[in-house]
Amino acid sequence: MKKTLAAALALGLMTGAAAAQDVVKVGIAAEPYPPFASQDASGAWVGWEVEMIGAICTAAGLTCEVTPVAWDGIIPALTAGQIDAIMASMSITEERMQTIDFSDKYYNTPTVVVGAKGVEMDATPEGLAGKIIGVQVSTVHQAYAEKYFAGTAAEIKTYQTQDEANQDLIAGRIDATQADSIALDAFLATAEGTACCEVKGAVADDPAILGLGVGVGLRKGEEELKAAFNKGIAGVLADGTYDKVTAGYFASSIYGN
Repeated sequence: MKKTLAAALALGLMTGAAAAQDVVKVGIAAEPYPPFASQDASGAWVGWEVEMIGAICTAAGLTCEVTPVAWDGIIPALTAGQIDAIMASMSITEERMQTIDFSDKYYNTPTVVVGAKGVEMDATPEGLAGKIIGVQVSTVHQAYAEKYFAGTAAEIKTYQTQDEANQDLIAGRIDATQADSIALDAFLATAEGTACCEVKGAVADDPAILGLGVGVGLRKGEEELKAAFNKGIAGVLADGTYDKVTAGYFASSIYGN
């Protein structure tokens, strides 16, 4: 399946409806976020979320084109009409819903804190007191850390990508990082991640900040496109495609409750 998808991506990831239909430009973050989206050695975009874009668009009857956009400019790119949808592990939050709309969720996983092995800490303000915490900029994790940890932490340090935060954690320049559990599982599975670090715990839930799962970001008023994406999400869940794609990356479902 991955080889087939990579070939499709080389041609622009055209999937689904007839050629006469308008192409839906689906924005993904230009920065790597494995295992959801990253470039392989040939430069093709691969990962769970990239495969899911193809599957959902096919089920929705849409012709979609993956369009990389810098993460911190991806919502402006949507509202300006440079892309038509966002599928970049974007959490459905009240703050974002003031600017854009969302489809139904297509995954929902916990948020965790990872820190150096042998260093006592947990995912609470008290447990992270005096620690330097790294988070990716313009994410729910930055907002959460600034609300709950800034009062006790030595510093909340922001990064353009999660990989940069991970590398600083390996190097000892920060004490901990907060991110989605699946993304950090991928980091901990690497040789460097396994050697240096471990999960310190899941943060206390705050749906107002962490959101209600991950959905497709859409412009306000795009009800027909929203309905199409919701149809596609329901379709891949019902026909087993969701589980088939997920099994290639994860040991269990990431759809959540």
